[in-house]
Amino acid sequence: QVQLVESGGGLVQAGGSLKLSCAASGSTIDNYVMAWFRQAPGNEREFVAVVNFNGIYTNYADSVKGRFTIFRDNAKNTVFLQMDNLKPEDTAVYHCAAQWHLGAPTTPLAYNHWGQGTQVTVYS
Repeated sequence: QVQLVESGGGLVQAGGSLKLSCAASGSTIDNYVMAWFRQAPGNEREFVAVVNFNGIYTNYADSVKGRFTIFRDNAKNTVFLQMDNLKPEDTAVYHCAAQWHLGAPTTPLAYNHWGQGTQVTVYS
């Protein structure tokens, strides 16, 4: 059973950057697809980015494409989300998710393993 712990959130001015980390324990993530989702108050959890098990394939929500980068370091059992040119609408709790899967699903229903989340607040 894999456990996930996110870190790196915080308060940042619009146009700034943050780097989120998701450290996994209890199992290696070599065969897991890893994704980031976010949830703002009153909203449903929405897809942000996904990276497949070997890091070759990535996919992004249109709202973050060109600004966010997802990448993984399987040797460190960690996945990252580099967020640049942040906007106030990026404000949300960001959750890391993992699932044993050969693809790269973008729906939260496909993931059984979740972290508690890290708050990202962007002010203008």
